[in-house]
Amino acid sequence: MKKWLSIVTLALLSLVLAACGSDAGANSDGENTDEITIGYFPNINHVAGMVAEKQDLYSETLPDGTKVNYQYFPDGSSFMTAVETGDIQGGLVGPGPAMNHFTSGAKINVVAAGSTGGTVIMAREGAGISSPEDLAGKTFISPRVGCTHDVQFETMMHEEYGMTSDRIGGEMKHVTGKPATYASLFEAGNVDVATVPEPWASSIEEQGKGKVLVDTPDVAYGETLPAAVFVTSQELVENNPDMVDSIVEAHKKATNFINENPEEAKQIAIDKIKEITDQELSKGVIDQAWERIDFTYEIEEKHLQEFANSSYELEFLKEKPDLTGLVDKSFLK
Repeated sequence: MKKWLSIVTLALLSLVLAACGSDAGANSDGENTDEITIGYFPNINHVAGMVAEKQDLYSETLPDGTKVNYQYFPDGSSFMTAVETGDIQGGLVGPGPAMNHFTSGAKINVVAAGSTGGTVIMAREGAGISSPEDLAGKTFISPRVGCTHDVQFETMMHEEYGMTSDRIGGEMKHVTGKPATYASLFEAGNVDVATVPEPWASSIEEQGKGKVLVDTPDVAYGETLPAAVFVTSQELVENNPDMVDSIVEAHKKATNFINENPEEAKQIAIDKIKEITDQELSKGVIDQAWERIDFTYEIEEKHLQEFANSSYELEFLKEKPDLTGLVDKSFLK
């Protein structure tokens, strides 16, 4: 046990592992401490992160005395930057940012899935949109250029309707913003269509600000692509596999808890999303969102590769991607 703890401490020190930018590996007295930070988003696809935090599951699997911090992210780009800089040791992010950063040279590994499904295409009430064919000249919003939901939407529009965004000279104007703000943007008439992660699609429905234009099963890769993946750095995988094993074990426990205790998990999600975003979602919204999502930690690399190929074809990626080495399933066994 002492040897294991020593390895953890050395790895944490060498990676400058920090909680929200603080100095890792030492407390105010300069004494060594063990500390990690886990990241995720306030989306229903990331409920495993919320459950793990609420149930303190990482403390159960990591060595005694390890301090576990949490950091919340508005988009995948900021999350991936935090992984690469060592500000967080792992967590849940959409597959789009993970793949984009990997193909750009980031030394990361996907070690598990978080969920599948949960992307919905919503149209603003009063926008005069009854089908995706009406989107020429309209403005759509996604959390980030090239994020998972953006690529899903643009792939569907390109392959099925022959439309692209103005990013590559197409007919649809693209803007970005936080999903929690989409209902107010619809109400103000600032955007016409949104590619929305749950629970924000169900929230827009409940508020009457928009309607479902394309539901999850009919969005590109809607039911096969992991909506969230668990990412860590290759450096941590290579230098401290025991820590990664403990982290993945806690993530698996959280996923199993969700599937075995859905009502309790829903309440955890409601409470945590309110804490992070200051928006309280109704039980009805969460129930509706839950129907569009499958919580699983199992992952297949081929689905990520197919999605990455679409990212390249739509010019989100400059070079044709090869995701060999991105997924490491050894910690799931």
